[in-house]
Amino acid sequence: MLQSDITQYAHALYAAHGDKAEAEAAQKARDAQNTAESRKWDKIRLHIKEMRGAKQT
Repeated sequence: MLQSDITQYAHALYAAHGDKAEAEAAQKARDAQNTAESRKWDKIRLHIKEMRGAKQT
């Protein structure tokens, strides 16, 4: 999967689920039927994490 696809999926998931998008991507990675699909969702989750930025206290 191309990086642009990862970015597009991450933005769409974040738009749909907001702050719960990272957890949603993690769940999809756990539920994946194969390792390639799992890696794809892990990349999407990491991109969402980067988009959200550091948590502020």
